[in-house]
Amino acid sequence: MEYIDIYSVIRRNIKKYRKARQMTQARLAELTDLSHEYIRQIESEKVANTFSVQTLYDISLALDVDVGLLFKQDTKDVIKN
Repeated sequence: MEYIDIYSVIRRNIKKYRKARQMTQARLAELTDLSHEYIRQIESEKVANTFSVQTLYDISLALDVDVGLLFKQDTKDVIKN
């Protein structure tokens, strides 16, 4: 069975779509009514996995992407056991 760190997948995708839209973390924070610091933490690999489904949904709306795309994995996200 393959292990997928879904939090890492989501973090990378949020950052990817944010940058593709030439949006700063501060602007994403404004659009989601979250703090800039919290957006920074969500995108950071060094911070605990603490974001909610509601937060993901709000971010997907702000980024104008289907929430399912935030879960789409790249092959580098898979660890084979």
